[in-house]
Amino acid sequence: MQNTEAAEKSAPADQAADRLKALEAESDIAADYLEELLDIADLDGDIDMDIDGDRAAVSIVGADLSNLVGENGKVLEALQELTRLAVYRETGERSRLMLDVSNYRANRKTELEEVGRKAVDEVKASGEAVKLAPMTPFERKVVHDVVAAAGLTSESEGEEPRRRVVVQPA
Repeated sequence: MQNTEAAEKSAPADQAADRLKALEAESDIAADYLEELLDIADLDGDIDMDIDGDRAAVSIVGADLSNLVGENGKVLEALQELTRLAVYRETGERSRLMLDVSNYRANRKTELEEVGRKAVDEVKASGEAVKLAPMTPFERKVVHDVVAAAGLTSESEGEEPRRRVVVQPA
């Protein structure tokens, strides 16, 4: 009986360790893929790998990498999807890897948190729902998190690429 209890207690720790190893493997695969891409494109950039919550996070930092971000992050979104596909090809598992280039996403997250706070303030003041501009899934997630932290609700409406967040009164 004691062996069964000990095995049950160690199972969550084993699962967490296995998940961490899988995320580290995703980061390594993504980094290799992106290094190859940078070489092909003859771009200078350093690759940083991290684990952010329950997903692998890879960043490319360097001189002028604005071409890898594109207008409103569109090239970055495409590059992230290609990188996720490279991870899938190697692991057979769907990846939720987050890619950032030249801190674009980090800076954009700060901007979006402010957009979310302003929308919350507007909804609280007017009592009316507020529709925001269309956003990418990453951008909508940031705003949804800010709205939830403020005690309001939000939902996404519309079809990609015109999908937007609507902030609702409490």
